[in-house]
Amino acid sequence: METTRNTGLSVKGIDKSFGPVEALKEVSLDVHEGEFFTLLGPSGCGKTTLLRIIAGLELPDSGEVILGGQDITSLPATKRQVNTVFQSYALFPHLTIFENVAFGLRSRKFPKNEVKSRVSKRLEMLGLQDMADRHPHQLSGGQQQRVALARALVNEPKVLLLDEPMSALDAKLRAQVQVELRRLQRKLGQTFILVTHDQSEAMVVSDRIAVMNQGRIIQFGSPKDVYEQPKNRFVAEFLGAANLLQGRKKNGGLETDLGFFVLKRAPEWEEGTVAIRPERMRITESPATVNGTRAQIREAIYRGTDLDLWLDPGPLRVRTAAHRHYEVGDEVWLEFPPEALVILDE
Repeated sequence: METTRNTGLSVKGIDKSFGPVEALKEVSLDVHEGEFFTLLGPSGCGKTTLLRIIAGLELPDSGEVILGGQDITSLPATKRQVNTVFQSYALFPHLTIFENVAFGLRSRKFPKNEVKSRVSKRLEMLGLQDMADRHPHQLSGGQQQRVALARALVNEPKVLLLDEPMSALDAKLRAQVQVELRRLQRKLGQTFILVTHDQSEAMVVSDRIAVMNQGRIIQFGSPKDVYEQPKNRFVAEFLGAANLLQGRKKNGGLETDLGFFVLKRAPEWEEGTVAIRPERMRITESPATVNGTRAQIREAIYRGTDLDLWLDPGPLRVRTAAHRHYEVGDEVWLEFPPEALVILDE
């Protein structure tokens, strides 16, 4: 049975413009205590502006930011129980790793014994205890990222904000750090809010995702919810590949150029779009009893674990197991399972 979680951070009706550009429009969200929450969207969608407003680095034109029941909308960044890890990490090159992590505590006049205890604890937690006397240039990108995390976490913030902190890492290290970050967040039980444009990263680390576009939140949900039940065309296409079928409602299903498709429920619109993920489509040896069509392979791309096929008519994209052998020009039967067809709100 799912337990009720307290709201740690609330954003209510936030608007923000830069001259004629509306960066955020009536943005509201609740982040639970101890949740890993991700703001996901393309460049320019407003996610970093929202993060900066939560951090106190920007003021909204209207709306409120509530942390732990306190209105912090006008509170300076230095007075908020919030810390930010930036894309650049912003480490001091002339300071050792220990002194980088201790910097915030020393500036707030913490006693020496407490500084040593708290910094040592965070360095050990992040596997940096043997690097305390090194300088940032002596560390790898992944190690520098962990130092930036330690420096933020040593201040024991209620909320840790992460502004695309893994974008500078190579693909292999990035995948490794994503898993480490998720494990760390679960171990600490703290509230993390991540900004990213990388949908696979959001899927790996998040409890919930807010998909943003053009200054608005389009859809909230768990990674599974937003991937398998996209609300509209933008979400369907931004979170991975999607086949979009347009048609007219008929007998509770959808009449398309590929034929009639049975749906799990009747759409509310008369004309509209349904989506299906490439991996949910099936290649069959014979015609399907429902939702089947004949197609010809136009392009095949081997990806190691998967084989991506583009087919006509369509264009349709199918993802299948790599061990199956298909060639350009082959004709196949396709099945569109009714439970895999998602009705979009457009």
